[in-house]
Amino acid sequence: MQAQWTALTAADLDEVGRLSAALHPGLPERQTVFAEKIDLFPVGCRKLVKEGRLLGYGITHPWRLDDIPALDSFLGGLPPAPDCLYVHDVAIDPGARGHGAAGHLIADLRALATSQSLRKLACVSVYGTDVMWSRYGFRTRKVEALADKLAGYGESAKYMIADVES
Repeated sequence: MQAQWTALTAADLDEVGRLSAALHPGLPERQTVFAEKIDLFPVGCRKLVKEGRLLGYGITHPWRLDDIPALDSFLGGLPPAPDCLYVHDVAIDPGARGHGAAGHLIADLRALATSQSLRKLACVSVYGTDVMWSRYGFRTRKVEALADKLAGYGESAKYMIADVES
């Protein structure tokens, strides 16, 4: 049986917290922050499961291009006129990598963005993952106004965008 992307819910937050702590030890986020994102945009929150075990997650929501939420912060709501689907976090257990899971998620996110009339995807690359993101059409975008918020994501943080239609 192959791992599948399915809906992420608040019931999964303990496992999300475990995986997040293991993969992002220098970038901690409270489970309540993840819970708010699930509440605000459940269709954009997915989990990777195989045989009932959570192997990864992806959390996204509509947002404004050239802006990012500060790490570990509440959104307080979604913007009234979003222009991108913001990929807040994607984490995949190292043992589950190399089987196309990230590519499947990105394809699903492009379809989701299209259904929401959003023409761009945006993310913050951390830990040198910009190479991986570039395989899916993301490119680094310099936005001076983001410097302080990006610093909160670590030294290697880069703001990246991609066209929904690749």
